[in-house]
Amino acid sequence: MDNRDEVREFLTSRRAKITPQQAGLPAGTRRRVPGLRRSEVATLADVSVDYYGRLERGNLAGVSPAVLESVARALQLDEVERAHLLHLAQAQEGSDTLARPRSRSGRQRTVPKSLQWALDAVTAGPAFVTNGRLDLLAANQLARAFFADLYDSDTEPPNMARFQFLAPTARRFYPDWDLIADMTVDVLRTEAGRNPHDKDLHDLVGELSTRSDAFRTRWGSHNVRRHGTGVKRFHHPVVGALTLAWHGSAVDDEPGLTLLIYTAEPGSPSEEALRLLASWTASHDDAAPADSR
Repeated sequence: MDNRDEVREFLTSRRAKITPQQAGLPAGTRRRVPGLRRSEVATLADVSVDYYGRLERGNLAGVSPAVLESVARALQLDEVERAHLLHLAQAQEGSDTLARPRSRSGRQRTVPKSLQWALDAVTAGPAFVTNGRLDLLAANQLARAFFADLYDSDTEPPNMARFQFLAPTARRFYPDWDLIADMTVDVLRTEAGRNPHDKDLHDLVGELSTRSDAFRTRWGSHNVRRHGTGVKRFHHPVVGALTLAWHGSAVDDEPGLTLLIYTAEPGSPSEEALRLLASWTASHDDAAPADSR
């Protein structure tokens, strides 16, 4: 799939965020565009204006790593944005296809039994595995109870981005909905740069862009960030308010998968709420066979 539009919009959006003062340039007068001019970026990157214009039109084929690094410095890209630019360039060269293990469709992919066993061994907090599209591929018992509304979705596997932007219950479940929405789009945008040939991802982005103004606006910002740990607030329909720390780590032997665990501060009301949810889940499961008779 041609990613020239993606390249053009990413570079343009980063250029618009840098003021002349931030770049150490005189502000001048009669500025008709936000941020830097193309000619100013070209000067800062030590390339010709015509050459930088070619890059901003989306053509990164054949561009050397040194030039990409110069452009990244001129645009003051952070580490994640630099990596995103490199992935966009690699996609045009085709080198990412050769270097990266071929991804499989989330609808067909199953996690190894040993990974599911590891999830099941975590009993104090929700533990689950996602891919770069935020498909929820595996979970322990507590995570299934925690994300009960997500699992009620008709789609298989459940998708956290689709829940975030399309489910009516998401705004109640996430008290900091706007923050979580930003993070969700950051993850998808980063994955789109890293894996531009993922048809399922393209389909997901197309669906969300069509059905959610909030998603479409965020997607157009072209922001990329790495989110590996943090704290989130939730409001669960059974146990109420929780504040949980979360940590995500790549699954080394399963490229593209991330293991996430949510935990509560020891002795906190949130820890008690997780214990209550675990107890409620166990009693609910024990009652199910009898109810079905």
